[in-house]
Parts: sequence; structure tokens; C-alpha cells
Amino acid sequence: MTKAIPLSLTTDEIEMLVDALEADLEGYVEAAKEARGNGNREDVTTFTEAATRIQTLMTKLQDLVEEE
Repeated sequence: MTKAIPLSLTTDEIEMLVDALEADLEGYVEAAKEARGNGNREDVTTFTEAATRIQTLMTKLQDLVEEE
């Protein structure tokens, strides 16, 4: 079970995290494409799930910055 952790960040810090997540997301999207090309369904599923989770987190963080 995941536990929420109270955390205070500046908008600059959140933007840095979003930038890092964008780079990570690109890597997982590319890895999913390669796995698809190699016919490796299990890796496609794993990489696609990771990309989706990263995108969800990025959106959540971006929403925090846009609110301020």
C-alpha cells in the first residue's frame, strides 16, 4: 500500500521534476516501441504501464504549478 507523504516544493523544483519525468517518459515510450517491434508483448506491457504512470504523475505535478 502506498502512503502519502507531505512535501513542500517550490514551483521551480516541480518544474525540474516534470522535466526529468519527461525525459524518463520518452525512454519508456521508445522502449515500448522497440519491444513491440521485437514482438516482446510482456515488455510492451511493462513499458507502456510505466509510461502511463509517469504521464499521470507529470500531469498531477503540472496541475500544481498551474494553480499557483
